[in-house]
Amino acid sequence: QVQLVESGGGLVQAGGSLKLSCAASGRTFRSYTTGWFRQAPGKEREFVAAISWSGGHIYYADSMKSRFSISRDNIKNTVYLQMNSLKPEDTAVYYCAASREVPRGSSWYVGDAWGQGTQVTVSS
Repeated sequence: QVQLVESGGGLVQAGGSLKLSCAASGRTFRSYTTGWFRQAPGKEREFVAAISWSGGHIYYADSMKSRFSISRDNIKNTVYLQMNSLKPEDTAVYYCAASREVPRGSSWYVGDAWGQGTQVTVSS
């Protein structure tokens, strides 16, 4: 009963930045951790980052930590993903997700809500 809508994707040159937004509506829960996955064509879905409702717990995949930053604004019910120094290999559909589980390493089980995805394309 929670809906997630991503926005902010687009086309950007290598080395540039994008900020993705994930807006939640409907029945939200403070126990949820919210974050991001991405999936490139022909590749498996990959965990990117996640954040607890309070912001007190933040999780990054090791390969993302140096360039990506996750944050949230609970007044707006929105989670953000700031992506810097983008590379062509970052090209993917980025999905917002919410779960009562927390990430463990680079694995995160999501059984509660998924967004529709937003396309990020990084040109060389």
